[in-house]
Amino acid sequence: MKIMKYKTTQGWSASRRPVALCVVNLGRKHCVWKSMALSNAAICGLLIASHGRAADAVDASTAPATLQKPAWLTDLSIGIKESYDDNVFKSGVAPASATALQQGINNDFGAVPAGSVLALRNVVSAVTTVSPKVGVNFAPLLGDQKTLQVLALGYAPDFVTYHDAPTESYTAQRVAATVKWQDENWSFSLDDGFTYINGNRFGPTYPADLMSAWATSTVRERREQTQDRGTASLKYDQENWFVRSLVTGLDYNLETPEYLYPGYQNYINRYDVNGGLDVGYKIQPQFALTLGYRYGHQYQSEFTFAPSFASAFPIVTAHSPNDYQRVLVGFEGKPWKWLSASFQIGPDFRSFDASTPVNDKNPVKYYGEGALAATVSPKDTLAFKYKQWEWVSSTGLVPYFESTFDLGYSRKVTDALSLSLGARALGANYNPNNILANSQNLTINGDTYTVLGDRLDRSDWQYTLSAGMQYAFTANFSVNLAYSYDLGVNEQDGLLAGVNGYQPRGFNHQLVSLGMAFKF
Repeated sequence: MKIMKYKTTQGWSASRRPVALCVVNLGRKHCVWKSMALSNAAICGLLIASHGRAADAVDASTAPATLQKPAWLTDLSIGIKESYDDNVFKSGVAPASATALQQGINNDFGAVPAGSVLALRNVVSAVTTVSPKVGVNFAPLLGDQKTLQVLALGYAPDFVTYHDAPTESYTAQRVAATVKWQDENWSFSLDDGFTYINGNRFGPTYPADLMSAWATSTVRERREQTQDRGTASLKYDQENWFVRSLVTGLDYNLETPEYLYPGYQNYINRYDVNGGLDVGYKIQPQFALTLGYRYGHQYQSEFTFAPSFASAFPIVTAHSPNDYQRVLVGFEGKPWKWLSASFQIGPDFRSFDASTPVNDKNPVKYYGEGALAATVSPKDTLAFKYKQWEWVSSTGLVPYFESTFDLGYSRKVTDALSLSLGARALGANYNPNNILANSQNLTINGDTYTVLGDRLDRSDWQYTLSAGMQYAFTANFSVNLAYSYDLGVNEQDGLLAGVNGYQPRGFNHQLVSLGMAFKF
């Protein structure tokens, strides 16, 4: 069988590449607008102009002995980190097993798609990361006013080199914008983060599609793409209550080509956008109970090769766009001086498109999101983040239920030395609603391949433990040491144990790093 290759056609062309997300939902029509990213040259120009004005205004005899950072320059730093990654692809398939698995696939489909790479267990690599950062806040330049509190831009690229796995090297260009405005009882805030990743343009190939959702998602973040995350809110505040409207957006636009080939990871475009209203009642001046409503839409693109196979293999046309409504109850604020809290939970009423391969097109799901930050003592802090929600898969076809539990602890041992510990659990449950009857088999040369069945009866979890240490030699120079261990577990029934009982969808992954940071 000839491999079919299709370039992604959804999204925008390179000449019209968007950068900052603002989405408005009008009935069944969903429009996405994006504004242009600000040039780094503007930042450089402001730096030069400020230095020139300072040189003209200050007499040499009264000039300070050290340069003073201007008030509008919030961050100017660079970090350099060396890491060792002992399982770059988070794969559970050993090379010997992969050879046997791929032999039959190669006979039926040909070699692994050109440009892709076999994602095997324990591919190791040294990794170098260089991370400059610059941040500016234009509000101080507007004179003696307190209405516009923050008008900030940040630029923080990462230049990442995998010395022993060059297909995984990439550059991430990140631009962040923040606006905070307040006038008496009214306030407005906007936070937007745009990322362009210049990386490998081809997805990896996991032999026989034996992989975890948390393995392929890790590799996905190194592929050619743009991402945008934005939140905007307008709040009217009174002594005992408040009303707040808000809009949030999340957009992934992948630039990897798509192939009908077992195990090749087809990363598709998707987005989530929602808007709504919160009403809060203050039971304390800094702590409130809330009731909220959200209306939103999720988009998941269809495989670009679907039209060519729709008649013979209809399942490839499956995708899961949907509308949803949420009713949320929660609390937010500071019930005590040492604790900040924000939680919202409630039912999520879904309406899936007819193309979605699920039993129930109108299920009721659960949504929950929250964060806690506790200053246990002047030297000890504890933080917890939580989110559970229905999302659409980055590899197409189906929705899944995603869970995140993140716990962190930090201790300031001395003014220079600080320690940190972390624990995280990530879950991707494909079981709810997905039905085996929708799976279709493709038989070639007597071999049978299941396209949708590998997404079913699946619950992937990743458990992470981490530790770190930072020592600040001066206010401008620090070093840090970090270690993390990931355990990937898959609960899918019927899988072979693999070599020496190793579950081929599970994985072990360790990452150790040593870095330094300079702040100017």
